[in-house]
Amino acid sequence: MTRRFIRPASAVFLAVGVAAGCSTDTLEITDPDVLNVGDYTTVAGATPLRLGVIADFQNVYSGNPSLENMIVVTGNVSDEMYSTDTFDGRLFPNQRAMNDNLPEMDVFYRNLHRVRAGATRTINVLKKVAPTPVQNIGEMYGIRGFTETFFAEAYCSGVPFSEETDAGTEFGTPQTTVQVYARALASFDSALASAGTDTRVQNIARIGRARVLLNQGRFDDAAAAVAGVPTNFAWVTAHSTSSGRQENGMWNALTVANSRYAIVLPDANGRGEGLNGVAFLTTPADPRIPWVASTRTGFNGSSRNLPTQLKYDRTTGAVVANGVEARLIELEALLRKDTQADRDAVFAGLNNLRATAISPAMPALAGSAPATQEAAVSLLFEERAKWLYLTGHRLGDLRRLVRQYGRAANTVFPTGNLPSPLAGVYGNDVNLPIPFDEKNNPKAPGGCIDRNP
Repeated sequence: MTRRFIRPASAVFLAVGVAAGCSTDTLEITDPDVLNVGDYTTVAGATPLRLGVIADFQNVYSGNPSLENMIVVTGNVSDEMYSTDTFDGRLFPNQRAMNDNLPEMDVFYRNLHRVRAGATRTINVLKKVAPTPVQNIGEMYGIRGFTETFFAEAYCSGVPFSEETDAGTEFGTPQTTVQVYARALASFDSALASAGTDTRVQNIARIGRARVLLNQGRFDDAAAAVAGVPTNFAWVTAHSTSSGRQENGMWNALTVANSRYAIVLPDANGRGEGLNGVAFLTTPADPRIPWVASTRTGFNGSSRNLPTQLKYDRTTGAVVANGVEARLIELEALLRKDTQADRDAVFAGLNNLRATAISPAMPALAGSAPATQEAAVSLLFEERAKWLYLTGHRLGDLRRLVRQYGRAANTVFPTGNLPSPLAGVYGNDVNLPIPFDEKNNPKAPGGCIDRNP
């Protein structure tokens, strides 16, 4: 594998200008819009630094930095969407057959680290020069915790976390998935401790903690963590038409002409993507997953009549964490008790969400509670998939079905033949590999420690 390095044109231009004896005085100007390195360690600099981290987080979670955001990337690997592109960096993740040299995935990896490092830097600056209001620090810890959680849910074991110090860059060593979750939990603990009386930051931290605890298999602790979160709470990103970077990434991925992704229509047996996928698109449409038929064509020119999602418009915000997720966490903890009485209670809880968490209310689930634990788990995870559709949760949930519930990967992930007109079959990947560029880290030259869920 080889890589080409191109000298920036600006550097070449400057060298030619100096060599020709031209004056560089015109380059020596003060730009009031640029925040220099020394400026952000002041009270005035701390606010734009914090707002920059928030903007970067929104973009890497649900924005449109070349389409590679958390929701789109993980939805492509799972069963929420498939690629109608011609780029390997989008086709291979959809096929579950990835390598470590996919430029589009490099973008996502770098952007996640940029947010994590930026949050850490901002926390240190706020503590020094703007320690009040304290909830600003709590919010940064919360954002850092979510980026660390995304690394654990999306990537293989072995992600390193390098840090900025006064002496320069301190390269990180590979961290197991268990270690990354522990790291994320510590960030959320700090977020809660620094939330002050701000209920918004408190609830962000509580749901983040519970999400990690659920991934750690600490179900009762997860339920306790979100007990105080109201069902109507929501932490939502913001998007605008000011630039492509600020647009909603799912609108771009699944709505525009020549879109790079599509949602699978159910097959004759009512299944979604790759035999195991949830049938997200129903007729009539599930109100949690609104869609319409269309004659749109995918970017590859061969994928035609693509259904159009209606959950997201160009400026629609995306839910990062909300009270519905809190209630679903509580129901999963209850289901772990594995008794018919608890299965009945979980079934009633799912129907209560249908009746109260969406307007107008949805019809209740048909029939009665499942009589077996396996069927009850399948029902809960399908309801989770629909409540949390296109919010970056699905890949983590599929991995948990393998890791915590003992299901074989190819019974929960898409498998079999790829959706037409794509050719070939799905592979066996259940997470993203660490990009090749990370091999430049002298402490992490080996990539993934393992690819297990």
